[in-house]
Amino acid sequence: QFPDEVDTPMDTPARQRFARFRGLQSFRTSPWDAYENLPLDYARIFQFANLRRTQQRVLRMANDPLVPAHAGVRVRLVLRDVPRDALPARGRLFAVYALHAHEHQMSVVHFTALRSEGYAEPVRSKDPLVVHVGFRRYRVQPVFSQHVRAGANGVHKFERFLRPGVVSVASVYAPIQIGRVPVALYLPDSSTLVATGTTLDADPARIIAKRIVLTGAPFKIHKRGAVVRYMFFNPEDVMWFKPVQLHTKFGRIGHITESLGTHGYMKCIFDGPIKQMDTVCMNLYKRVFPKWSTELWSERDMSAAERRTWEPPADQEQDDEDVTMES
Repeated sequence: QFPDEVDTPMDTPARQRFARFRGLQSFRTSPWDAYENLPLDYARIFQFANLRRTQQRVLRMANDPLVPAHAGVRVRLVLRDVPRDALPARGRLFAVYALHAHEHQMSVVHFTALRSEGYAEPVRSKDPLVVHVGFRRYRVQPVFSQHVRAGANGVHKFERFLRPGVVSVASVYAPIQIGRVPVALYLPDSSTLVATGTTLDADPARIIAKRIVLTGAPFKIHKRGAVVRYMFFNPEDVMWFKPVQLHTKFGRIGHITESLGTHGYMKCIFDGPIKQMDTVCMNLYKRVFPKWSTELWSERDMSAAERRTWEPPADQEQDDEDVTMES
């Protein structure tokens, strides 16, 4: 009935099964420390004190008039000691690029994602995909979240699927990208376009919260009070989750007052009378992080059949001697 509804296990205490979850009185204003209980992967990433100011400084250095080669200048590059297997086939493009300062550092990179109308299969969070960011391409497992203005606590709701017609935010571990560049998501075994978007700021402090809903049924009702069952199955769980706010399907707000008996029944009080057909709900939240699975995509890792799906058009030509600097 509820998209995020989860059944409470009967053989495992709920306080152990949902130990990593917490209750929030307000999803937008309740405090949440962005630097608590971080995974070990956060010791390998980079964070800016002020990303906007750093980007402005880096771009200003790149546009320095003392730099000999600017965008649009035609130059000749001579590469020595190049392995033979790294040479591109004739007629294939050979991309040469340079990095801005800090673009070799890993961080939590976010970008918008809008599903392609030509792709109808479901896209789940953490599904393996190939992301093309600017001039680089990686194998990633993105985590999706809502693309809305965050509240005072900076919390964004986790999305289980990339929904059609709705712009979401995908988060991955990837090298930092200076500036705004287009993004394309493909299936890992073909050139099928899954989604497109634009890069956002690299922000490891962005909180992505996954929500679950525990539900119970009213057993007895007396004015604003009610006895609720089937949400928990032992009195220890009832007392553990007692501080968490309750709400009902018809909009009533309440809280747990005490435990009844030994089978998880609990006495609750609400801001108004509830109906017997109502459902009592409890929202719990857990912070989720991307998976450290980012690796550079290479067509040499693909089979011959998969490589043919990525072949460029036959009319592409390459100058073997000259390369134009794009940026």
